[in-house]
Amino acid sequence: MEYNKDYFSGKTAAVTGAASGIGLALVEELLKSNAAKVVMADINVDNLNKHEARLKEQYGERVKGIVCNVMIEENVQNMINRSADFFGGQFDLLFNNAGAGLSSIFGQTSNEDWKKAFDLNFFSALYGMREVLPIMLKQGSGQIINTISGITFIPLPYQTLYSATKAALNGLTLALRSEYWDYNIKISSATPGTTATAIWGDTQPPECAQTPQQSASRILNGVVNNDRIIIGDDTDLAYSKKCFDYDKQEEMDQFAVNIERARRRGENGY
Repeated sequence: MEYNKDYFSGKTAAVTGAASGIGLALVEELLKSNAAKVVMADINVDNLNKHEARLKEQYGERVKGIVCNVMIEENVQNMINRSADFFGGQFDLLFNNAGAGLSSIFGQTSNEDWKKAFDLNFFSALYGMREVLPIMLKQGSGQIINTISGITFIPLPYQTLYSATKAALNGLTLALRSEYWDYNIKISSATPGTTATAIWGDTQPPECAQTPQQSASRILNGVVNNDRIIIGDDTDLAYSKKCFDYDKQEEMDQFAVNIERARRRGENGY
């Protein structure tokens, strides 16, 4: 999808989960769109160093890698503050993209499992917003994009950890969107859509999966438009419309039950 690249010209941005997949694609697209400076934050030191070096060859000192474990609040605080220094104080965009797709059987998940899931998929974004919002309030503008998932609209069996954490993040994001609206701070949720990334592990992505670059372009188009929920592909769009439609309850139940039965047989279900 084409998007208005001029929107990002001269802006500063930090992206978490930026050493691979959609996060890396977002960094690359932002640099192509003439963003002034971009921070790529990730816990994978080897990937981070490799891609930082590669992008610096092309874009020079407009890009900086920062090692960050987003599950630790102090790490996120440090990343935000180092980013602000690198940007010269102007912090325009924060993409809270880091996270993981989690498979789980509810009866076999412990409190520790739930804590780790929320630390990664929910609190990491909360920490980032908590630290960057005072900067954005002081400058009188800013934009935050939190990566949720299509599973927010299609909570799936054997993925209770993933479903719950992403639904919670969406709720937090949309509540804060209105809370900060009159302060010229734009806050959006973004689904990446079905995308061929490492999130699939050893499982083959569906044939319909798009590339990280396609996902990033669609997300950035939503950023330009200040969409409330940025939808990453047409499948997510369809199910976002059905999720809370009273007349679609039977259809949604049957869809989820069919996936459960397939997964219980050891199949993917899609």
